[in-house]
Amino acid sequence: MRYPFKHICEYAVLRTLAAFLNALPYRCALAAAWLVARFAFHVLRFRRRETFRRIRLVFGKETPARRVREIAWLSLRNTTFNAVEMMRAPKIDRAWVDRHIPRFAEEIPVVQELVERHKGAVITVPHMGNWDLAGWACACHGIKMFSVATRQRNELIDRWINRQRECGMTILERGHGAMLQIMRRLRTGHVLAILPDVRVPTPDLAIPFLGGEANIGRGMAMFAISAKVPIVQAVFRRVGWTQHAFTRYPTIYPDPALSKEEDALRITRAVLETVDRAIRDMPEQWFWYNKRWILFPVKKG
Repeated sequence: MRYPFKHICEYAVLRTLAAFLNALPYRCALAAAWLVARFAFHVLRFRRRETFRRIRLVFGKETPARRVREIAWLSLRNTTFNAVEMMRAPKIDRAWVDRHIPRFAEEIPVVQELVERHKGAVITVPHMGNWDLAGWACACHGIKMFSVATRQRNELIDRWINRQRECGMTILERGHGAMLQIMRRLRTGHVLAILPDVRVPTPDLAIPFLGGEANIGRGMAMFAISAKVPIVQAVFRRVGWTQHAFTRYPTIYPDPALSKEEDALRITRAVLETVDRAIRDMPEQWFWYNKRWILFPVKKG
């Protein structure tokens, strides 16, 4: 198969950068990412105006400029740190998880018990801290994780990203046949990791979120309802440079007394309420730079 020259160049740059960051000690690799983030934020002013606008939209125009800059800067810095950890994914083993997510080993037995009792589960992890760690950390503790991803335009990069993620979980490609695979796995002891704070492009569930209204897909809830498995709510946050904290929120169970439509709305609202509170409590941990801003209105018709 022949690839566009542009895609080959992009892939070559990515692999060169990954090799460089893997050759460095962990903290040195993060320091390199910190320098890139500083240049992007202060010199290139990468998406700063839009990010500042979003932060003020959520927290109010009276939010001090210094606080707005702090939230935006730490969000961008954390994103570059996440990229480093993605590139070093094969080095994330049980010892790494126990060392860098200290309380994870205390919390994960509850999740393991839920999975065993219900023969599967859905775990929701918003774009906070390093959200990819959910799959890697759970897999290191013996939980069979999987997720669904949309194919990237650059097929070479797409395959590389999936290989990195599959250091801890199976990646299914979104599209034809994915639904059947998801349900089969959920009913056989696997756990679906899903990002709940994602805007879908076509009208679905209108959910109050961050002072506005977000258009959220019902898939997260429908998977749990159809497979009769619980939803485990979790949030990761970065502590300093190299440490991570894992917080587990109340588990949500499907309600057989409700119709599927009513239950999907109830579950989605409950999950987004948890995410809303977490973002308001620690806004610098959230990914404010997402091109698909969750509060963009949906184009109808």
